[in-house]
Amino acid sequence: MARLVFGMNQSLDGYVDHTEFAPDSTLFRHFVDEARGQTGSLYGRRTYELMRYWEEDDPRWGTDEQAFAAAWRAQRKWVVSRSQAPVGPGAELLKGDLADGVRRLKAEHEGEIEVAGPVLAGFLTDLGLIDEYRIYLHPVVLGGGAPYFTGPRPPLRLQDHRRVGQDVVRLSYVPA
Repeated sequence: MARLVFGMNQSLDGYVDHTEFAPDSTLFRHFVDEARGQTGSLYGRRTYELMRYWEEDDPRWGTDEQAFAAAWRAQRKWVVSRSQAPVGPGAELLKGDLADGVRRLKAEHEGEIEVAGPVLAGFLTDLGLIDEYRIYLHPVVLGGGAPYFTGPRPPLRLQDHRRVGQDVVRLSYVPA
């Protein structure tokens, strides 16, 4: 059975705005390795559209960006959306009831399925379907933006913590 993992970069004050701070090269390579090892990713429509950036090569990319793009393209992607807009290569719309669809994904696959985006993660948290929360804590204070947790934080237990790169701590929590 697959595990759903929600992991994002987060500021000290709890926000996930990716335009305000970026991973250093060590953390970026960590994300490349994670993408290579994941069974797939589960996206809300908006986050999926942002990630489609990786579908086409950019001549300005370095080795790490090329590696991430290759890993992202190779993995399966499921998109939760009320619209019937088309999705790109390797992606499919997750139709019907969200809880049933996600339970089916977990039952039909092995390994980790990344949950991408705090809004979708909030819905899945409310349904009790996320198996692990990974917070990549950056020494930045934003003062606003999209929060990591979009609603009440569920009871969590610290499972692991470690430094990744120069200034980031990865905190891994599981439901208590």
